[in-house]
Amino acid sequence: MSFNAPLHLPGLERDEQWHKRGVFYEVMVRSFADSNGDGIGDFQGLIGKLDYLQWLGIDVLWIPPFFDSPLRDGGYDVADYRSVLPEYGSLDDFRELVHKAHERNMRVVIDMVINHTSDQHEWFQQSRQDPDGPYGDFYVWSDTDEKYEDIRIIFVDTETSNWTFDPVRRQYFFHRFFSHQPDLNFENPKVRDAMKDVMRFWFDLGVDGCRLDAIPYLFESDEGNGEGEPATHEYIRELREMVDTEYPGRILLAEANQWPNEVVDFLGTNEAPECHMAFDFPTMPRIFYSLRSQHKGELQAILEQQLEIPESSAWGVFLRNHDELTLEMVSEEYRQAMYGWYAYDPRMRVNIGIRRRLAPLLDNSRAEIELANAILLSLKGAPFLYYGDEIGMGDNIWLDDRDASRTPMQWTPDRNAGFSTADPGKLYLPVVDSLVYNFRHVNVEAQLAQSRSLLQWTRSMLHIRRQHPVFGLGDLTICETDHDSVLAYVRSYEGGTDSPIAGERPETILCAFSFAHQPASATITLPDYEGCRLFDLFGGQEFPRVGEDGTVTLTFGSQTFYWLHVADAEFSTTATTSVPVIRALPTTEERERA
Repeated sequence: MSFNAPLHLPGLERDEQWHKRGVFYEVMVRSFADSNGDGIGDFQGLIGKLDYLQWLGIDVLWIPPFFDSPLRDGGYDVADYRSVLPEYGSLDDFRELVHKAHERNMRVVIDMVINHTSDQHEWFQQSRQDPDGPYGDFYVWSDTDEKYEDIRIIFVDTETSNWTFDPVRRQYFFHRFFSHQPDLNFENPKVRDAMKDVMRFWFDLGVDGCRLDAIPYLFESDEGNGEGEPATHEYIRELREMVDTEYPGRILLAEANQWPNEVVDFLGTNEAPECHMAFDFPTMPRIFYSLRSQHKGELQAILEQQLEIPESSAWGVFLRNHDELTLEMVSEEYRQAMYGWYAYDPRMRVNIGIRRRLAPLLDNSRAEIELANAILLSLKGAPFLYYGDEIGMGDNIWLDDRDASRTPMQWTPDRNAGFSTADPGKLYLPVVDSLVYNFRHVNVEAQLAQSRSLLQWTRSMLHIRRQHPVFGLGDLTICETDHDSVLAYVRSYEGGTDSPIAGERPETILCAFSFAHQPASATITLPDYEGCRLFDLFGGQEFPRVGEDGTVTLTFGSQTFYWLHVADAEFSTTATTSVPVIRALPTTEERERA
């Protein structure tokens, strides 16, 4: 399928806050589009779909590992940091991808797997064969497997120890993940310098940021648990200084599957910054818990735990950790409830999580899909979408491990879903051919022709979000409601004066969501907004005013939401401006004076 959208090449916009306001889209090269008919997606295929992504409203492409690799862990087992997997194309193809993405004002962020390599990497092969050679100390070796006993095993369903015996070197090597992924020894300054040079290599090719995979686990110690050791933070600060000095405008994104009070350390401070962004893991499962429990309590509690972060930093928010609904940040009771709701078949589970796509997770409920995305797009932080979720793609739980959610993108109802011209038997994974999610009716082409399709709805939401900087830059304040199923918060922004982005006006938006499976009415308390007027963000329809007592009562359909402008009482509908004058949220000092 060729996407015939109007060609628009504005070029890359200068915006130091792009990582705060942008919408990220995780696109796997292998899974997106095959340009040469070999059954495997490639860079040229992705280049051919950039117009579609621009039309959709994507600001940043997040590309998981594409380095040369034996692919025993989806590319996270890197065999060569400076080359790409041959079936994806060449370095020149990658350069072209970055250039053409920048032409469309889209940035490119890549995965940088710096904690470990594949056991096929040349560094490891030399380390095991020549302990006294230049790479002998590049990995964590030991004569015993009894060191670091306080460090937990992450992949508990596949690994029984963090140590594996190497028959060549006759020693044990340490690994936080799979036994074919030995950990690099960051105590060795040559390793630290080598990884800096690797990052420089890709920044020089034009990438706009690096997602630092498994960043808490760089250093180990006998006293700690191997997660966020002081030496790890010291090294991240070195990386940040390198990026800010040599590559201003580029970012580092921390992947740290920990509680917010621990993750916030990876952002550093204003005086000693570390990463520019960090993923917010605990919010994700609580969105899904609220959808089934019809209760806002768990989600509201985690949103109320807002932490101070450096001014230059931002959270990354998502509905799944790319292809997995992670359940590490919940209690065992909570986890079992989630398994019962969302992973009733054991094949749906992986590690401590659920390996399913968004639509199957939510039983293909359009109301729940829209509600979950509306929450995601209105949260404080930059939202991350997973390829294919914009059309409600299904999964295949009969495939191994995470391949269940890594099937080819569904473009058309034609052979191979328009992903490839190859013989169907040559595809790296089969296309989804199930009853509900069959590619013949769940595909981009079909949904482009339907004005009320999920794809068209998603595009509309992304473009509306782009028009309102408050979502990317504003504060979030939880509002009190009298209904356990109704969550409400105010997003407020005082406006910007020195930003090159147009339309950065002060703005206040009320976001309200009902998890109830039946229609519900709720009274929302909005202190300091007495008498203000409310306007629907999508159509401009006026809602009931906030009363003089600072409350407003809204009626919700089953699992629905509102995004409402909060305008001054004096706002006149005859004004020449097309949007209400927005009232900024009072500052703490203003409230205290009042």
